[in-house]
Amino acid sequence: MVTVEFLGPIGKEPVTLKADSLKEVARQLQQDPDIAKWLPQCAVAVNDTLVKDPDTPLKEGDRVSLLPPVCGG
Repeated sequence: MVTVEFLGPIGKEPVTLKADSLKEVARQLQQDPDIAKWLPQCAVAVNDTLVKDPDTPLKEGDRVSLLPPVCGG
């Protein structure tokens, strides 16, 4: 199982999923329309390291973070 956390304005509590890759996490998160709309614009980190490859493998206990774009002033 991996934990997925949603940072910033996404406003969702963390969830635990059974997934072997980021691609599988994305597939499962697509089922929630509130989260699905954020997926194309978010950066993704695994255990605090930014990753871009959807085929990134995941192992038991990994933490996936969705980081939406932010602006400030």
